[in-house]
Parts: sequence; C-alpha cells; structure tokens
Amino acid sequence: MKSLQKQKTMDAYRDFLGLGIAGNFALHLAQAGELEDFKEIITADDAAPKGMFPFYLPKRVTGAKEVLNTYPLSSSAIKLPPQEVNVQAEPEVALICDFVYENNKLSKIIPTHFGAYNDCSIRVAGASKISDKKNWGENSKGVSQNLLKIDKFSDGGIMDNYSICSFLKRADNIHAYGEDVELKGYSYFYEKLLDWMVEQINTQVDFGPLEHLSNYIAACNYPTKAIISIGATRYTPYGEHTFLQNGDEVIIMLYNNTTTSPQKLLKMVEENTHLPQETSILRQKVCL
Repeated sequence: MKSLQKQKTMDAYRDFLGLGIAGNFALHLAQAGELEDFKEIITADDAAPKGMFPFYLPKRVTGAKEVLNTYPLSSSAIKLPPQEVNVQAEPEVALICDFVYENNKLSKIIPTHFGAYNDCSIRVAGASKISDKKNWGENSKGVSQNLLKIDKFSDGGIMDNYSICSFLKRADNIHAYGEDVELKGYSYFYEKLLDWMVEQINTQVDFGPLEHLSNYIAACNYPTKAIISIGATRYTPYGEHTFLQNGDEVIIMLYNNTTTSPQKLLKMVEENTHLPQETSILRQKVCL
C-alpha cells in the first residue's frame, strides 16, 4: 500500500478547485433536513445525486460569494461559525482528481488518491445555495493528511475493500457518529460517478440551491486539479441529533475492511498507537 506523502500543512490544495456532491448516499439528505431544498431538482433516476456545489474557488469569480475564496481545509481543527447555528460533521470520502479539458469543456476526471474527509455543514433552513452552508471561513472543512493511492477507480480496484466509519469524542466519551458502511454503498460510484460528474459540471446551471459550475471553472482558468467530496454517509441515531460543540473531537476513518475493523482502529486511536499505513484518518478538534 502506498500513500501520498503527508503534507506538513494543508497548503498543497490551495490551487485546487473544491467541489462536493449532494445526495449520493441513501437517506442522508432526509437526516440532514435538506430534502426540501432539492424539491424542484429533477434527476435521471431516484438514486442519482441531486447536484454538485463549490466549497472553494482558487481564484476570485465575479458573481460567486467572496467566502468561497477563503481556503477552508484543515487536518486538525474545525472552527465553529461566529453566529449561533447548528453545525454537523459530515463523514465522507474525498477524491483527489485530475481534470482534462477539450475545447474549454471538461472531458475527463481522473481520480488519483482518496482519503477521509469532513464536509462540515451549517444546518440552517432557507439558505439560497448549498455552498452557503459549506464554507464559512478558515478551518471549516477537513481532509486527512494521509491520502491513499488509487490503482483504478473501478470494480476490482483497491476501493472495493474500503469502508468508512466515524466517531465523536465529547469529554471522555466516544460515540459512533456515522454508520460504518462500505464505500461501494454510495449510490453512484466508479465509472457511473465519473460520467455523472463530467455531465453535471458541464451542464449544471444556476437553479434553486445549485450554481453554474462551468462558469466558475472558466473564471478560474480551467484548473487541472480538484478535490471532490463525493457525498456524506448516513448518521447513527446519535450523530443525526448531535451538533458540534467547542472541545469535541471528530474522528473519521477510511479502512481496509478485509484486514481490520473500526473497533481495532478506535482502540489504536485511544492508545495513541501507530495506525496501519493503509488507513486514512482525520482527527479534528472543534474550537471557537
């Protein structure tokens, strides 16, 4: 197993386009109270994701909210917004991708690495765009420093054997926050996901909670690197009804389910022992 060399800081992604996917895991939008936001969005089938959103633009874009130019990624902290709002961690998978263009149109997305990601989100009704809930400043998102190399983003590849789990540590108690699920449980995955993303990025317009992504990409001079979060997984009953507080710690892990288990990994975390190299872990302290 080879992992992408750990970066001393998160600066490695400052020139990357940051995108996320909404509604790519069954029941998550309902748990997050966001189904109403997408009631006017028509999808190709019932299982299809609802759309994509920007969480970070590497260049200033006319018409885009200025906060999207604020670099939000951290591997160690989540800073709560200054206003009193509910905030939830969103355990999911990040793909590090190459973008290929033909005639100024996205033609191919090539995932090269994957890792644990926290699409931390504000829970507020009536936001005009998904991105309004996604980036409120520095340290509002999370990605693991230990990213895992993708051999092939298709059946038979390394990701076949990976699962995601997550926990919230509050005081001295650790609770399962997101369900322990296999990555292949995503509604759209592998080639189906890649085809959908290329089409969505090229055709998505400013409508309802969605934004015109191809305009943003053009204004950013067609970035060739992107970090894409492919959708939050389902919460446990505890996670669904528990919002982040100062002093909490969020722990998200991607692990090889043929060689270890969440229980073994959590014990290693608690004992501060060395984790398997084939594990991608994100630990973030929640602060004000």
